[in-house]
Amino acid sequence: MNRRIFLLAGAALSSVSSVSRAADTTPASLAPSGGAFDGATVRRLAASMAKQAYAAPDDKLPAAIDKLTYEQYGSIRYRPDRALWAGRHLPFTAEFFPRAALYRSRVDIFEVTAGQAKAVPYAPDMFDYADPSHRVPDNLGFSGLKLRAPINKPDTYDEVCVFLGASYFRAVGRNQFFGLSARGLAIGTGNPRGEEFARFSAFWLETPQEGVNAIVLHALLDSPSTTGAYRFTIRPGDTTVFDVESTLYPRTDIAEPGIAPLTSMYLFDLKDARRFDDWRPAVHDSDGLAITNGHEEQLWRPLANPAELQISAFTDMGPHGFGLMQRNRAFAHYQDLQVNYERRPTLWVEPIGDWGAGAVDLVEIPTPNETNDNIVTFWRPRDKLAAHGEYAFTYRLHWGPDRPAPGPLARVVATRVGAGEKPGTRVFVLEFAGDSVKLPADAKTRVEIGASKGDLFNVFSIPNDATGGWRISFDLDPKGERLVEMHCYLTGDQGPLTETWIYRWTA
Repeated sequence: MNRRIFLLAGAALSSVSSVSRAADTTPASLAPSGGAFDGATVRRLAASMAKQAYAAPDDKLPAAIDKLTYEQYGSIRYRPDRALWAGRHLPFTAEFFPRAALYRSRVDIFEVTAGQAKAVPYAPDMFDYADPSHRVPDNLGFSGLKLRAPINKPDTYDEVCVFLGASYFRAVGRNQFFGLSARGLAIGTGNPRGEEFARFSAFWLETPQEGVNAIVLHALLDSPSTTGAYRFTIRPGDTTVFDVESTLYPRTDIAEPGIAPLTSMYLFDLKDARRFDDWRPAVHDSDGLAITNGHEEQLWRPLANPAELQISAFTDMGPHGFGLMQRNRAFAHYQDLQVNYERRPTLWVEPIGDWGAGAVDLVEIPTPNETNDNIVTFWRPRDKLAAHGEYAFTYRLHWGPDRPAPGPLARVVATRVGAGEKPGTRVFVLEFAGDSVKLPADAKTRVEIGASKGDLFNVFSIPNDATGGWRISFDLDPKGERLVEMHCYLTGDQGPLTETWIYRWTA
């Protein structure tokens, strides 16, 4: 975990303090406890809590850890020998994060074995302290957890996933580095009135089975607007897969829910590198939003670091999937030996069942540096989540080098933008790659292209012999407009040959 990841969650918690201060403990009458546990336990608890008013207990910390810096927090390290299941030769171990200034909120953690739940006890000597003054003897509890598994080497337990801060969690596939995050739920993202951050207040870890490359984790969600029950089945591999079963119990109407929210960072790429005085060619955890909509159209929207907040909505019915992609896997594209952007995961959301009508929302927030995550996407149902209702959403998350089953269409691998020959115009050069554009010389193709405003001209389409792909270029004259939406794809006699490139140009 790097500094940007720590600061992301810390900033998320502090920025929401005036809206939904995360609780250190659940109200005593509703506090989760040990005892009999089954697949419906967390749902029953969430449904019961939803009937009560939200209460945000005190989150005060002892002075010794109340104002720790990032470096100081990182110097408090969990001792591997104290890991849950350490030395038992099971396929997973679990470690825990301390509470301190960056992560003030306590989460209750339980182990479930043979249908019985028992609390994982906290003790200060679970951690090593670079500064002994940071060792607080009180029973403060934990702020989050990580799971380790032999994902890269059979004899080494490496980090697979982390649950830390609000309802954030992140994971990696084999030989990858942590990058973008997921969340349990988004509420009011992009709303100028401010976002409400729900939080996971308790976790139940089912003891893993020997020889089974899967672990089940349950989580309780709480916020002023809703409670929720989550069941994660986690399977590490080349692509690490989470099966997510979620049930929400709104306390109040939620007009702007975000289901399966993803959060990432995009600073710049080839198309906008001139804006930044940086020695690297590109800096991002993700470079585009991919969508396969209910009509099985494949869309590609390059990400932007805009001058002003941008919110885009891609209306759909029964989406097949969406995700934030990191497509360029070449070190030369980033040239950064420390952060390894070329090894950050792509994260694809695969809905299970019919999600009905709604939209994939994309929120792009201006950022001057790579410290801040500034990209959010999620599914927004058309209808609100009504108070006192029950709403189930099941989906699969794929953390890995690519989306699953990408399909036969050639994909966009580069978007380049520069000044056109005529004053005030811009030239766009799109690169496509894939078997579907490896065509014979006499193949008939045409470019389907359009813009919401302005004029498009000088449309040119040609095989790119240097890459084995296809290039399409064109010019845009915005005619004084400040915003132009464009789309482009290559088609042949049998239908589309490429995914559809969609782009929002702003002056």
